[in-house]
Amino acid sequence: MVQQIIIRHLYFMFNQNYKFLFVVRITMNHLIEIRSINLKPGMREEFHRLYIEVALPLLKRWNFDVVAHGPSLHDENSYYVVRRYDSLAQREQMEDTYYASDDWRQGPREAIMALIESYVDVVLEMDEVTVQGLRMKS
Repeated sequence: MVQQIIIRHLYFMFNQNYKFLFVVRITMNHLIEIRSINLKPGMREEFHRLYIEVALPLLKRWNFDVVAHGPSLHDENSYYVVRRYDSLAQREQMEDTYYASDDWRQGPREAIMALIESYVDVVLEMDEVTVQGLRMKS
């Protein structure tokens, strides 16, 4: 994983200015997937109900780390889901296995997909502090 180095300067006033240099190392050790879902008009309330009651418990049973989810604030037909992974390989393996499973295919797949027009995923690298800041409190 890439490491980011942040340099901070602190200034103390005594009889003269002293400049201290601190280097803080933050390990970027998580991948965050942000799924932006465009729903069919008027279907967001039903999607949210299905997600909370059926899909989310199933994802948790499959050990997905769902950081946050909910209706987007910018329009009435959008929804977002944020999930955390340790690597791209883990994301690919978990999603391939889950979406090929009978739990998904014979479970909520048909009802959920019927409400979706399209979706797009964005994957970002993120440190633990930022992930925890995004995490929904339940």
